[in-house]
Amino acid sequence: MEQTATATRMSAGTWGLLALLGMIWGGSFFFARVAVLHVPPATLVLLRVGIAALALHIYVAGRFGIYATLRARWREFLLLGLINNAVPHMLIFLGQTQIGAGLASILNATTPIFTVLIANRMTTDEKLSPEKIAGCLIGLVGTAVLIGPRALAPFTGDGGPPLWAVILPVFAAVSYGFAATYGKRFRGTAPPVIAAGQLTASTLLMLPVSLVLDSPWQLPLPPLPAMLAVLALALLSTAYGYILFFRIMAAAGATNTSLVTLLVPPSAIVAGMLFLGERLTPLGIVGMALVLLGLVVLDGRAFARFRAR
Repeated sequence: MEQTATATRMSAGTWGLLALLGMIWGGSFFFARVAVLHVPPATLVLLRVGIAALALHIYVAGRFGIYATLRARWREFLLLGLINNAVPHMLIFLGQTQIGAGLASILNATTPIFTVLIANRMTTDEKLSPEKIAGCLIGLVGTAVLIGPRALAPFTGDGGPPLWAVILPVFAAVSYGFAATYGKRFRGTAPPVIAAGQLTASTLLMLPVSLVLDSPWQLPLPPLPAMLAVLALALLSTAYGYILFFRIMAAAGATNTSLVTLLVPPSAIVAGMLFLGERLTPLGIVGMALVLLGLVVLDGRAFARFRAR
């Protein structure tokens, strides 16, 4: 049975890893925003997952029975790579051609909300509770606040980003929600093997997409900052990030690991403000606050400690 939020206490070391992962994945939205201005989304996804997969295979170096696992479970890895890498990365990068790193990270922070809703339908051990329902409702209201003005943009002419660009990161969050539920079947598999397996699969999936959509051999060479952003996105945010993610999940459970979503938006917002000149509107701050409040309520620990006093 899946561990509940109160069943597993995280050590100081695990909290440190969680904070580090939050900063790394917050940085991924910054790196993506820099790179996607010069590299088409499909090719950027291919570079991200392909370079990360190569790095992980070098890191694993045949250990943990990786090749036997890949041969035995290649269909499962293909599906995991599709819903946890290829589809959500493509949606986020397409959205980030029009929206900043901060807003994209906030919208993607709805992942645990959709994970809870999906798990309620697809599992027997993660059903909705009053706290989860309240957290989901608050988070969805926050998402609606963030999206709402964009939905009216065609009629008000406010010049904001198009509605499709704002909605795509939310669809990516739904895909991540399905992936989190599906990923439970990989319990007992070494974290680097899961990471390498899904990234290898998503590389194979994205290769024909990039070739057909972008003809990457005809693309101009990106400037140095974009190339460095691609490398950081692949090696730091993806290869190393997924090793951290599955290591934390093995030590603390899926519920605890999902708390990283609380740490990603602040990191992405700070990076966007410092290096890209991005700013959040007052309505954006309200929406972000509601999403984060929904995640805190969804997690339940803060209220459990308050009731215990």
